[in-house]
Amino acid sequence: MIAIFLNESQNLVKLLYFVHILSIVAAFGPLFLYPRMQRAGETSAMAALHMKLVFPALILLWVVGMGMAGVNKFALAEMWWITITIALWVVAVAVSWFLIKPAIGDTSEAATKKLSAGIGVTHLILAISLALMVFKPFVDGTYVINP
Repeated sequence: MIAIFLNESQNLVKLLYFVHILSIVAAFGPLFLYPRMQRAGETSAMAALHMKLVFPALILLWVVGMGMAGVNKFALAEMWWITITIALWVVAVAVSWFLIKPAIGDTSEAATKKLSAGIGVTHLILAISLALMVFKPFVDGTYVINP
């Protein structure tokens, strides 16, 4: 089965890349809807969405990303843009678990602030991670962005 993907056209890498992009959309996309869902009182739907789609997609994002790094034989210690993105992913998982998840079912003002802060931090992590993945700074020992 795997032999189908291991040819000169890098089909396995393409498949992993596709799943990686889908995981990004599934992990970060619903967070844009959370404030509106909370105002509408759909906290149970938000909780289900978060635990059945968003959080598993965050985990799948890491698994597939590490799969791509392994297939491509990346030396993660030498690729700072990947290492920084992995650290940001750890922060995103922690924010998702410890800040967003507890605030979903609560409609108090404090919970709304926690949810807003968690979503804001997660969106910032998404933006920084996308910039790192697209521009790949720190390549060849430089600290400038080389598009």
